[in-house]
Amino acid sequence: MSYELAKYIDHTQLKPDTTKDKMKQVVDEAREYEFASVCVNPYWVPFCYENLKDTSVKVCTVIGFPLGATSTETKVFETNQAIKDGATEVDMVINVGELKSNNDQIVKADIEAVVNTSKESALTKVIIETSLLTEDEKIRACKLAKEAGADFVKTSTGFSGGGATVEDIRLMRQTVGSEMGVKASGGVRDNASTVAMVDAGATRIGASAGIAIVKGDIGTSDY
Repeated sequence: MSYELAKYIDHTQLKPDTTKDKMKQVVDEAREYEFASVCVNPYWVPFCYENLKDTSVKVCTVIGFPLGATSTETKVFETNQAIKDGATEVDMVINVGELKSNNDQIVKADIEAVVNTSKESALTKVIIETSLLTEDEKIRACKLAKEAGADFVKTSTGFSGGGATVEDIRLMRQTVGSEMGVKASGGVRDNASTVAMVDAGATRIGASAGIAIVKGDIGTSDY
């Protein structure tokens, strides 16, 4: 078993039909395996905070999820509320359409607004949605996230097809340097792929198959 990998894992449950029983299972697993965090939709942040506040497991939530096409003001509101509810990590989705339209200052300002809202209380991870981007767009997105002061760049929501690849993690790490975190998410579901992502430069893994990963099994992932 590879329980040392647990510290890299954001134990993720973002399905829209998640019940309280399922969320209780997620927090119990996170507590048992000492994952880095649970990553959940904003509605579940208070529940997770109450169940994990006496542990080392952080509560992570998603902002502007999964499309990134909400207004900056909405993302700021979501971030404020999530922090009030107990989140100490927020994973925001960039405005992909504006990036692809070469409106980099809009993309940067959107990220910066969330970073400025969370910087005293929570880490900000910026989801660039690699499956929708060219290599040049991936590089630009990572640079904009770094310039905006984000703590991490992250590959994917898991809702737009594709997912994390070793090549993308290498590119992202090369682009942001050693100062920022890099999170691989989307389709990471077993021990071997997790180790490969870490070896390529990932410092966090987003997965719903965390148990299978740490046990060295072949798992399934819905994220």
